Amino acid sequence: MTPSKDFKGNKQSLPSKPCCVCGRPMSWRKKWEKNWEQVKYCSQACRRARPAA
Repeated sequence: MTPSKDFKGNKQSLPSKPCCVCGRPMSWRKKWEKNWEQVKYCSQACRRARPAA
């Protein structure tokens, strides 16, 4: 889900989802627009701490 074109700074209306490692909520970011479904981690620290498959 991408935010509407008339976004005026109300971050409450943006989609969010939890980080797979720490569980903190991540809010949608413009840089994640094209791959929001694949975003799993909130930070590089969580990406490094991910469980081994």
